[in-house]
Amino acid sequence: MKMIVAVIKPSRLDAVLEAVTEAGASGLTVTEVRGYGRQKGKTEVYRGAEYEVKLLPKVKLEIAVPTDVADAVIEALQRTANTGKIGDGKVFVMDLEQALRIRTGERDAAAIAG
Repeated sequence: MKMIVAVIKPSRLDAVLEAVTEAGASGLTVTEVRGYGRQKGKTEVYRGAEYEVKLLPKVKLEIAVPTDVADAVIEALQRTANTGKIGDGKVFVMDLEQALRIRTGERDAAAIAG
């Protein structure tokens, strides 16, 4: 099993949700976060005053998938989150040792299956 963590632009969320579901993800967790990478924030003007926004709003997705589905989900993420502009985000992939569905006691692949 794999845990895929992606940080993307909020404007791409709906397209990404649809694409990863079609690619085989049966569930995911979405968190609103703030951060920066190469962008290092941006400068905005509000009521005539210029100020610097260092932490930009992003969306963090956490997706647990069987290993055989991981590559398709990653490809779907990259394809749909990509705008071609700086700040599109990152995808991190980690091995997932164990999963447990609390209600039923199902473990591992059975716990993350839809």
